[in-house]
Amino acid sequence: MAGWQETLGELGAFLSELSRSVQVARSRADGLEQATDRVAAEEPLEVRLGDTALAVVMRTPGHDDDLVRGFLLTEGILLEPGEAAAIDLGVEGRATVTLAEGIEVDPTRFQRNLFMSSSCGVCGKASIEAVELFAPPAKDFTIDRGVVARLTKALRQHQPTFDETGGLHAAGLFTLEGAPLAVREDVGRHNAVDKAIGHASRDRWPLHPCVLVVSGRQSFEIVQKAAVVGVAGVIGVSAPSSLAVDLAESHAMLLVGFARDGAFNVYAGAERIVGVT
Repeated sequence: MAGWQETLGELGAFLSELSRSVQVARSRADGLEQATDRVAAEEPLEVRLGDTALAVVMRTPGHDDDLVRGFLLTEGILLEPGEAAAIDLGVEGRATVTLAEGIEVDPTRFQRNLFMSSSCGVCGKASIEAVELFAPPAKDFTIDRGVVARLTKALRQHQPTFDETGGLHAAGLFTLEGAPLAVREDVGRHNAVDKAIGHASRDRWPLHPCVLVVSGRQSFEIVQKAAVVGVAGVIGVSAPSSLAVDLAESHAMLLVGFARDGAFNVYAGAERIVGVT
């Protein structure tokens, strides 16, 4: 029993990093009452490549190592996880990346002109052409219709801090059979994607074959991040943008939106889904 209590205590301590207690006034039929609520935590993290600052990311603290590793991969700064020899989180609010021996990167090519807010991972990039990093067409794969239909529900089962606050996005990498490889929550959609990809890349590289599942809409950048690291399918609870559809079509990717309660819309790559009667 003590072992379970320790595990639950560690989980509680970690969840406390992801959310904060605040005082609120709740409206009731007879007026306002004072209460305590939990809100999603949001703090800045400066990402540095050696002595050069690349970006300031507004994120939910926790899994910062995964976030930085995923960010480096999905932004095309690194081509594979092993190119980062170390990620030092010793200074609060700062992550310093040391490259592996023989790896050279010009950090000025990737510096953001503005900080990245939790709602926009594209801020500071000059144009769509600069955002759309080179990525080859998706590799062949097929996925069963029944698996696609249940993946957003499977993602929802891994959102404890959303249950607590209602204020976090989630992203997860799943096998083609529907098994979770990595699921992460964050106040920013793109951060959740980077965290999930960064964690999965520790044990699995290349990532293909698997699909990315997100709790919200599928923006251009979400699909772009998947494409850069070779994830050939993106499935989401909400709607894709027009640029997301264009990018998915141009890279032969699967793009599924409005995946709820067993139903979904296929915006690109319908040929990758099998089991349709």
